[in-house]
Amino acid sequence: MRLLKSQIEQKTGAGWATLLPEEPEDMWHAYNLIQENDRIRAKAVRRVSKTSDAGSTSSQRITLDLTIAVTSTDFDIGSGQLHVSGRVAVENEHVKLGQHHTLDLELNRKFTLEKADGWDSVALEMLKEACDNDKRAELWAVVLGEGTANICMITEHQTILRQRIEMSVPRKRKGGVDGHSKGMDRFFSTTLSTLLRQIDLPNTSTTQQGKMLPLLLASPGFVASAFLAFIRAEATRTTNKPLLALIPSIIIAHSSSAHIHSLNEILSSPAITTKLSDTKYARETALMDKFLTLMRQDDGRAWYGPREVERAVDKGAVGRGGGVLLINNALFRAQNIAERRRWVKLVDRVREAEGGEVRVLSSLHESGKRLEGLGSIAAILTYPLEDLDEEQEGDDVHGGEGENGEMII
Repeated sequence: MRLLKSQIEQKTGAGWATLLPEEPEDMWHAYNLIQENDRIRAKAVRRVSKTSDAGSTSSQRITLDLTIAVTSTDFDIGSGQLHVSGRVAVENEHVKLGQHHTLDLELNRKFTLEKADGWDSVALEMLKEACDNDKRAELWAVVLGEGTANICMITEHQTILRQRIEMSVPRKRKGGVDGHSKGMDRFFSTTLSTLLRQIDLPNTSTTQQGKMLPLLLASPGFVASAFLAFIRAEATRTTNKPLLALIPSIIIAHSSSAHIHSLNEILSSPAITTKLSDTKYARETALMDKFLTLMRQDDGRAWYGPREVERAVDKGAVGRGGGVLLINNALFRAQNIAERRRWVKLVDRVREAEGGEVRVLSSLHESGKRLEGLGSIAAILTYPLEDLDEEQEGDDVHGGEGENGEMII
C-alpha cells in the first residue's frame, strides 16, 4: 500500500489519508482500516438518467468521484475484492445526498479514507503496517500428498491458498511400480510448474534486501522429500539458476495429512519454528503455544476472556517482564463504537502505562482462529493471579456500562 497523501491531527486523530493499493495483501489492510460510519472517497461508475425538454429519457454510465459514509464492507479473500457500501455523503450534480451506493475498491485505484471517530492508536498502527513495503509474503508452503498439493502464500496477516492440484496417480502394484513412478513424476512436474508461476522467482520470491523467502514442503511419509529431489534434478537438468538458488531455502517437514489445515500443526513444531523464527507467523504461533502450555499448567499466568483480561490489566499484571496481550484484529472491526474504543484503550494501557507487549493476531491466520475460540482476547501475565474468573462485588453478570450508557458484555 502506498500512502499518497495524509493530513491527520496528532492530538485529536482527525483527518484523512489517500492510499493506493498495489498488491492483493493491500486489500486486506484496507478491509481492516475501513469501519462503519467512516467516509471514503473513490472513483465510481454510475448510470445517470436525463430527461429532455421533450420528455424523452436517456441514460449513460459516467465515472465520477463519490464520497460515501460507510454502512458495510464485504471482502472476498479468494479474489481479493473489497466492496464498500454506504450512503452518499457529499452531493453533486449526478447523485443526491443519502442515496445508496457501493464502491468497488481495486488495485492501483486510489481512495481517500476519513475516520468517523478519528485515527486512534490501533488505526494508525494498521496504517503504518499497510504502508511498510518491507512486509509482504513471509513464506511459501506446499502441503503435499500422493496426487494432491496445496500451494499457499503466508503473509503477516493471512494464509492464502493460491492453487490446489489434484491428479490421479496409479497405486503401487507388483509389476506396476513403473506406472506409480511415472504418475508421481507427472504430478511433481505439474506441481513445480504451477508453483513457479505463483512465486515468480526473479521478482517476488526475494525481499527488497535480496534475501530468498523460505519454501516449506510438507507431507505425510516421504512425498515432500521426493518432491525436493525432483526439484533438484529438474533445476540441474534445465540449468535454471533462480530455481537452483531457491533450493537452499527449502525446508522439509512432516504433516499428518495433505490438507491445508495441517499448516498450523507444521508451523507450531519446534524444529520448524526455529528455522522460521524471523517470520511474524511463527512468532505468533509460538506465543499461542506458550499461552496454551501455561493454561494447561494452571499456574495463574494464563487468562482468557474480556473480563478476566481486563481485570489482569487493572492489577498491572500484563506489563514489563514478560506480560503479553493477545488480541484478535476482528475486535477492532466491531460495529459498536464503544466496543472498539474499549479494546483500543486496553491496548494503549498495556503498551504505554504497563509497558507490556501487545500482539494483534490476524483472524485469517491459524493463531488468530485459535484465539477466536478463546473469546478473541487472552493474556500471559508477568506474575500469577488467581480467581480472576470469579464474580466480584459490584460486577454485573452481563458486563459493565460503556460510553454513552451502552452495555458492554
